[in-house]
Amino acid sequence: MATKAAPANAPLPVSIADVREAAARIMGSIVRTPTLVSRTLSELTGATVYLKFENLQFTAAYKERGALNTLLQLDEVARSKGVIAASAGNHAQGLSYHATRLGIPSTIVMPLNTPTIKVTQTESHGANVILHGETFDAAYAHSRELEAEKGFTFIHPFDDPRVIAGQGTAALEMLEDVPEIDTLVIPIGGGGLISGSAVVAKSEGRAIEVVGVEAELYPSMYNRIHGTDMPCEGDTLAEGIAVKEPGAITSKMVEALVDDIVLVSERRLEESVSLLLQIEKTVVEGAGAAGLAALLAEPDRFRGKTVGTILCGGNIDTRLLANVLLRDLARSGRLARLRIRLQDRPGALFNVARIFHEQGVNIIEVYHQRVFTTLPAKGLITDIECETRDRNHLDRLMTALRQAQYEVSQVELA
Repeated sequence: MATKAAPANAPLPVSIADVREAAARIMGSIVRTPTLVSRTLSELTGATVYLKFENLQFTAAYKERGALNTLLQLDEVARSKGVIAASAGNHAQGLSYHATRLGIPSTIVMPLNTPTIKVTQTESHGANVILHGETFDAAYAHSRELEAEKGFTFIHPFDDPRVIAGQGTAALEMLEDVPEIDTLVIPIGGGGLISGSAVVAKSEGRAIEVVGVEAELYPSMYNRIHGTDMPCEGDTLAEGIAVKEPGAITSKMVEALVDDIVLVSERRLEESVSLLLQIEKTVVEGAGAAGLAALLAEPDRFRGKTVGTILCGGNIDTRLLANVLLRDLARSGRLARLRIRLQDRPGALFNVARIFHEQGVNIIEVYHQRVFTTLPAKGLITDIECETRDRNHLDRLMTALRQAQYEVSQVELA
């Protein structure tokens, strides 16, 4: 695929000069996060993989950049009246943190079903949080009503040139640190980060390919660019990029500057979150792992390239993270639940456990089922959760059980 160049005529709403001015404006007030090569992920994907650790920002997400760049351009009247946003995610925290730091009152409208931890985190940064409506759209509508009523300045999470320019500073830093990068793989939600990143990638005669990544469940920008009508719904791990309607400004910029958009499955997102924790020892949310998910999903597309991707956020619920890690262990064969049919007689469970012992497999849990089963009254089903070294070790255990005349199957994950 030919790499798009910056449009020669019709100027876009954000230029490389805007991004550079934003970088100078926010310097010293945000973390200049490191860009580091991952040798292990490079070997795994066949590309040379550089990671930009935006999960190391104070609020654990790149959203601080665009929010701060916008706040610093407000006049004194706007500052005194305060700012407002509708967000249940990283934009809320980034905006409220820097608004409080600058002495600007901030109000964040969140849906009623927003997890308590997100409400308390945003309040801890000094925002006045208002819970309104069952959906984001209802919260958004209420925020615009309050904007008109109270004279607040509304700060959009992505569809604002000042926000886009601020987000582009992440790519600016990355390419300053590693100028040999020839491909940027950037998550897409509303499109602010990839729009700003693409401006940088296509500036000053660079021929850097820009590839966007969306969750398969929310292909909103893909639909907009390609004229498709795939549904945007479902529970995605990448909630930070689960946007049903991309921005008008960002859509224009993506169409002009972005070379391709890749859709990734939930399974790839889960695998990527787990790999980044295990290999890089860094916690990312689903959206932050989307770039790696694309590399894993389409290795032939990126093999041999020098790829930069942004770990755009690290705000993931700890319980959800634990589930993702356990599911990854199960898929790799290191954690398994085996369903074994036994005869209801003394020593039956002991004899099975002995085989686990002989094979060096650790038993974690045993679930004995006598009543709720379709087996005859003297039959029973036992589910045994166990821990093995790898898939081969698990296969050896199952072979040993079958050789001992046991009926055994593995309870698979979706």
